Amino acid sequence: MKYCSISEASAKFHIPESTLRYYEKKGLLPLIERDEAGRRLFSENQMALLETVICLKNTHMPISEIKQYIDWIVEGESTTRLRLDMMQNHKQAVLAEISLMTESLKGIDFKITRYTTALGKEIKKDKP
Repeated sequence: MKYCSISEASAKFHIPESTLRYYEKKGLLPLIERDEAGRRLFSENQMALLETVICLKNTHMPISEIKQYIDWIVEGESTTRLRLDMMQNHKQAVLAEISLMTESLKGIDFKITRYTTALGKEIKKDKP
């Protein structure tokens, strides 16, 4: 099995090593192996799990909920329904946030158009 160091995992996912240490401390990366010197070793399974943690974090799932999800993964197949329900609920929350952001973006675009138009008139006024 291929392993990655913490610096390799950090580089692959473009996150600081300190974030990886924090995730491990919070229980989001259970069963991290270590080499003889105590350095973290990320297996292919750990890298896949880390990718999921980052995805959930990037979509604003709270650490406590990510921790619950990870605990259910460790617990095994008996929690599949719980994990599915959590992902479905989270998807709905993400879609609602996307909708809100899309609506808010319209307001920002309106202001940009307004200011661009105002500046355009100002520039024309300044020309001889």
